[in-house]
Amino acid sequence: PAADPRTRRPRAAAALERVGLAAAGGKKARAYSLGMKQRLGLAAALLRPRRLLVLDEPTNGLDPQGMREIRGLIRELAADGTTVFLSSHLLDEIEQVCTHAAVMTRGRLVIQGAVADLSAGARGRLAVTTPDPADAARVLKEQGVTDLTLAGETVTGEPPDRDLAEVNAALVAAGVRVRGFTLERASLEDAFVALTGEGFDVAG
Repeated sequence: PAADPRTRRPRAAAALERVGLAAAGGKKARAYSLGMKQRLGLAAALLRPRRLLVLDEPTNGLDPQGMREIRGLIRELAADGTTVFLSSHLLDEIEQVCTHAAVMTRGRLVIQGAVADLSAGARGRLAVTTPDPADAARVLKEQGVTDLTLAGETVTGEPPDRDLAEVNAALVAAGVRVRGFTLERASLEDAFVALTGEGFDVAG
């Protein structure tokens, strides 16, 4: 859709207001911080009605509050009927904002689909809570659990492809005092690592 040139100033003011730059509208753009430039770029994209909006790392350089505001704005745009194509290396951002995602590695499309379906296709991390974390880690390693991480009384790792009841039984048999034994919900990051086993670039 075309924008009416006669409404240029009010549209510019509305766009700056929407991205939180109304108070800085009189400043030279070169004096803006990285986060402010990110907001300015988004404001420029909002100057006219759009059916498709392509955003590359839209929250780069923003503080947590700014990231939250921009993500909320993206959701509003989508709710208003705009298709938003978002490129981001922040997988939690993709989960929060996008309905569908495509995973690429080395320039090749690995998989695409609904974000919820991609996450559901991966297995979450095993988490064991115990006052004996070192012993638990040793037993878990023997049982085929990989990528072990210890944090206080919690040990997490990638579960083996076997019945986890057997893993729990092995912990108990070894004298480990198990206070909690859960399989955490898989995230989009878990799905990506399972598919590629490497660092990531994601478009959603």
